Amino acid sequence: MLDAGTPSLALQRNIIAALLIAVAAAAWAMLIRWQIGMDMPMAMNTPTMGMNALLFLVVWIIMMVAMMFPTAAPMILTFHQVQAGRRGPGATFVSTWVFVGGYMLVWGLSGVLAFAGAAGAENIAGREGMSTATAARIGGALLMVAGAYQLSPLKDLCLAKCRTPMSFILTSWRDGHWGAVRMGLEHGLLCLGCCWLLFLTLFPLGIMNIAVMAVVTLLVFAEKTFPMGERVARLAGAALLLYGATVLVVPRLLPTFPAAEAMAGM
Repeated sequence: MLDAGTPSLALQRNIIAALLIAVAAAAWAMLIRWQIGMDMPMAMNTPTMGMNALLFLVVWIIMMVAMMFPTAAPMILTFHQVQAGRRGPGATFVSTWVFVGGYMLVWGLSGVLAFAGAAGAENIAGREGMSTATAARIGGALLMVAGAYQLSPLKDLCLAKCRTPMSFILTSWRDGHWGAVRMGLEHGLLCLGCCWLLFLTLFPLGIMNIAVMAVVTLLVFAEKTFPMGERVARLAGAALLLYGATVLVVPRLLPTFPAAEAMAGM
């Protein structure tokens, strides 16, 4: 029986959904403001955006909040529903946000790896005197790798888990707050396995390119929630393969190429 001051399950779900939307919207607003205020050629041409590790990680986490909160909402709300059925709504609200914390920890750690890779790529490019066209073709190859991964069995496995929130929650259940952390980490790893190469495409396409981020967000959301999500993933894979191959032939078609060429001529 609920205490008089305990919100109902439906009200808690609405509050959680509203908070997820509000936080994601605030993150998008911050990213748009930064994009408008940044030196765009520099921002789009360098993988680290000229940032140190800490600032890059902060921006990365804000990007992940903006892009992943909408796509993770069905899993988060399902966790809340099952947790409420086991413990009651009064003991569920905090556990749900602990689950979200475990989920975001995975994406935060992925930002550490992303920065290491971006900094390493910048170092190699500078040391080898890599031309703009060569860098663009490497970007095209990365797009092709991302496209091939979209068609891989590992992608299918991770996507299947992400597309069935109730099945994941029931088969991966752990009690208590530490259990919620573990489940959040596990779901985060599955989500990372599903989407990590899509996020790597942000580097050749423009790490602070809001339009590209929006397309990737919509693609991940469609893969996870639409009835034909698996087909959407395959179509996206085919498109990335075709686009990447085209960039290998015509590197100017990469969005970051004009900015990089302009900087090289300064």
